[in-house]
Amino acid sequence: MSDKASLSNLFNQYRTCVIIPTYNNADTLPAVIADVAAYTHNIIVVNDGSTDDTALILASLPHIDIVSYSKNRGKGCALRKGFEKAVESGYTHAITIDSDGQHFAKDLPVFTDKLKEAQNAIIIGARNMDQSSVPGKSSFGYKFSNFWFKIETGISAPDTQSGYRLYPVALMKEMRFFTRKYEFEIEVLVRAAWKGIAITAVSVSVYYAPKEKRVSHFRPFRDFLRISLLNTLLVLIAFLYIRPRNFIRLLFKKRNWEVFFREQVLNVNEPHYIKAFSVALGICMGIMPVWGFQLVTAIFLSIILKLNKALVIIAANISVPPLIPLIIFFSYKTGAVWMQNGGGDLTFSSNLTFESVKNNFQQYLYGGITLALVSGIICGLVTWALLAFFSKKTSTAV
Repeated sequence: MSDKASLSNLFNQYRTCVIIPTYNNADTLPAVIADVAAYTHNIIVVNDGSTDDTALILASLPHIDIVSYSKNRGKGCALRKGFEKAVESGYTHAITIDSDGQHFAKDLPVFTDKLKEAQNAIIIGARNMDQSSVPGKSSFGYKFSNFWFKIETGISAPDTQSGYRLYPVALMKEMRFFTRKYEFEIEVLVRAAWKGIAITAVSVSVYYAPKEKRVSHFRPFRDFLRISLLNTLLVLIAFLYIRPRNFIRLLFKKRNWEVFFREQVLNVNEPHYIKAFSVALGICMGIMPVWGFQLVTAIFLSIILKLNKALVIIAANISVPPLIPLIIFFSYKTGAVWMQNGGGDLTFSSNLTFESVKNNFQQYLYGGITLALVSGIICGLVTWALLAFFSKKTSTAV
């Protein structure tokens, strides 16, 4: 049995198809389909409202499934239609490949080999972006997209812009997406990761035609704006909902709190200064006068700075309701240092609220920032000193 025949059997065994979204790529589409057909006949072509000879070409190819509509809706919409068709046809996995000749069908075995060990994962075909033929805008977009994907999911992926991917469509059939153009390929990765679907990668080849022959439907300003707006939305969702949700799930998954405390909070493999800085940041953000955004900001900074997120969250909860009047009072009093006339006066009570300081809000604001910074520094130093002391005491005892 030939390698290609063996691969065709694997496509059937794993109920896998190849989806080819296309829009006005009549010059390259026949060759792409022919190359893929050498490995499998499980092919779905989505004609995204092409106005060239695409429809005629597809009509002459009886061995493929076709999804077609008259109005161009965007690559994201084409992929979604392809996923729907794949599930309807009984496929559990789908490999997407571009129709412009950028990807090579000879890399299909790489995906099927990886599929044997990662049947519930999205497999990204990671391109070599260091070659000289890569356009500047593609290189920038590649780095830009990878950075925001890490912020939104906490996962490092080598090429989040590659359209050459394997999707476990059966696991994704209940997901409802809202983007329909190039930004869909970001949305689907991020939301799949949030759903718990693993993200992995394999190396693939890539071809970029010379500039004068290159056909691209990517509109730099319009599409980059869409992608930027999507990333802004995804970051907000990540820090307002996904990160807190995952943290709570982590707590309840632990069989006992002692294990969680030892592994996540104490973490013996983590340097003392990281823990001290984490406590300092948590205390600082817990007091900082950005009420409603304290915890979100603290978590965001802890990820950016690679700190101990558990310690940051614990320390940031200094602003629990019973302590809020105390924080407001000391913030207000501290702010008097910055006021020329010594500031206003305030009496401490359990009924102290933001309404009480509205007439001298500037004093409270200055004081809140000062108190947050000073308290964070002091708590961080105390944490570092205690960790150093107990660490030395433990080593001496041993």
